[in-house]
Amino acid sequence: QVQLVESGGGLVQPGGSLRLSCVASGIIFRLNTMAWYRQAPGKERELVATITGGSSTNLADSVKGRFTISRTNAKNTVYLQMNSLKPEDTAVYYCNTDSYWGQGTLVTVSS
Repeated sequence: QVQLVESGGGLVQPGGSLRLSCVASGIIFRLNTMAWYRQAPGKERELVATITGGSSTNLADSVKGRFTISRTNAKNTVYLQMNSLKPEDTAVYYCNTDSYWGQGTLVTVSS
């Protein structure tokens, strides 16, 4: 049974930082491409970042230069480091691989 468990969300002021984590189980983690998506209120879910098993990364234009995706295969964990956060980054952030989704973690950027 595949499980993806996100953590690390919260309330942060504009310009601040957060690091999201997603621990995966039930998959051969080192082989899987992992992704972070987000869904803001009233908007569609959008792709934020991906990282392949070989650690090649891709980031949405809206977060390039501010967010970094990384992974630690020994811990079955993928991370999303978010710096210089903006109010428009406010969303529920979801971890994804193949057709599997985590429960999401809420990030709120507000003063």
